[in-house]
Formats: sequence, structure tokens, C-alpha cells
Amino acid sequence: MVRLRLDLAYDGGAFYGWAKQPTLRTVQGELEQALHTILRVPADDPDEPLRLTVAGRTDTGVHALHQVCHLDVGEATLERCVGHMGVPAPEALFRRLSRMVPDDIAIHALSVAPEGFDARFSALERTYVYRICDDARPVDPRMRGFVLALDDRLDLDAMNAAAAMTIGLHDFGSFATPNPGGTTIREVKQAHWSRIPVSPLVPGASGGAGTAGGYTVPAAESGLVCFTIVADAFARNMVRSLVNACVKVGQGRKDLNWFAEKMATPLREGSTGPIAPQGLTLEHVAYPPDDHLAARAEAIRAKRTL
Repeated sequence: MVRLRLDLAYDGGAFYGWAKQPTLRTVQGELEQALHTILRVPADDPDEPLRLTVAGRTDTGVHALHQVCHLDVGEATLERCVGHMGVPAPEALFRRLSRMVPDDIAIHALSVAPEGFDARFSALERTYVYRICDDARPVDPRMRGFVLALDDRLDLDAMNAAAAMTIGLHDFGSFATPNPGGTTIREVKQAHWSRIPVSPLVPGASGGAGTAGGYTVPAAESGLVCFTIVADAFARNMVRSLVNACVKVGQGRKDLNWFAEKMATPLREGSTGPIAPQGLTLEHVAYPPDDHLAARAEAIRAKRTL
């Protein structure tokens, strides 16, 4: 068997999440269907399931700028996709898969994975970003599927005070649901809120006559509020629930003592549910050097404790 690494991106707006479901459109479902077609493997073949293992399962409506998954495939099966292309089999599969997937999926790279690589368990950390357009400002219609619009002007100082409480090893049971047999203990390495500076697309432009047609062309994300969080892994609904709790603090609907109590008492209840999905994007997945991949995978499989 050959293990392949796939790097990809997708617009999650029309998907019911990553994980394959029998009657719903998912990212995994679209990719595996395309792989079965390209490699000419029946969908119910027990010897060649062509099952993708992903770095982080995204929920319905959540996007990915950089997602990673792996696939185990027989060498003879992989060679079937070469045909008359005259290139190595992984390159041939990359080209065919890139052409076959729908427009809301983009394949960035496909390669033979290093020894010991596991897309899920070898990962060191994942980075998510949540984008908000606050203060009742109009949302750029080109970005309406990637940004949450809010009427309130958010207090970023208060939100950063809340976010700072999440850094370190904690039980995020107030903000997440564990997988069967798993826990909600995670290590957050970074968590902060920032407002993207309002800056012109044209360097030095001030909006005067003769500058970009007499007005300042803004950068697309100028003025947006962004939450960036980096952790070794995330439990289900964890990021969106943390965002929702921080937003409540930023709106003045909850105070920092409330947030601190949620961190101290890992109990799931109605006030800490997830915020709308469209503002969330998986931005990056980081891995250790190749010679540390297997050891990392072995270590992360152990059940976390505080």
C-alpha cells in the first residue's frame, strides 16, 4: 500500500461538513466519489475502501483554506490513473482529481506521504480564523459567505481578556462535545482578537483625485474583526462556541467573570453554544519534521488528561 498526502481547500457553504454522510453532500463524500471513479474501484470494494483520514473535521458551512488528509491505496490501483500521461502516478492522480472535483474544492498538492505520516495524529497544531463585520457596517457582498455580520460594535479589549483565559491546557467541556471515548481537554497555544487595519489596496493612496480613479481602493478584509486560535487539536464545536462566548462579552451581554466560570467549570449548557458557521475557516495545519511524524502520531493517540 502507498500512503498519499492531499492538501486542499474548500468553500464549505454548500457542504454538510467534512465527514461522509449517506444522503448529504460533504467534502469527504465528493472526494472519495471522485477517487473511486478515477482509480476505477467499486464504491463497495472491501479491499480498496479509498477512505480519507483528515487532519480536522469541519462542521456544516465551515471553510478550509488549508486542509490535509491522507489516503492508503494499492500500488497497482494507483498506477491505473497514469494512462498516456507519461508522469509519475501521484502527479497523474493530482491532475485528474483537480479536474474532477467540483468548483468549491481546490486540490493544492498530492504526494507520497513520508514514513509515519498520519494526517490526523501527526499534526502538531491547527489554526482557525473567525471573521466578523461588526458595527452594522455593510458586508462586502463578495465575502458574505465567509463573514458574520453583527450590528454591535465589539469591545476587543474585553474579548481579548476572555481569549487569554483559554491559552494553555484546559478542559473545554463548557464549549465542546467529546468524541465517543474522548475528552474535551485541549492545549490552546494562541488565541487573540484583532481588527484588520483599514488600508488602501494601492500603496500610498490617500483617496485624492488621480489616485485609483479618485478614490481609495480598500483591501478586501479591511476593518474586519478576526479571531485567530491555534491549538494542538479541537473538540467538536469548540472554536465556534468560544467565539460565541467571546462575542457575548464583547457585546456587553456577559462579563469576564461569567467567562472565567465557564472555563473553570467544564459543563455544557445553552449559553455557550456555537455561533454561525460561515465566519470560520481552517487556515493551516502544521506537522513536525519527517523523522518525528511517527512519534507524534503515537503520542497524540494517548487520551489527554490535565
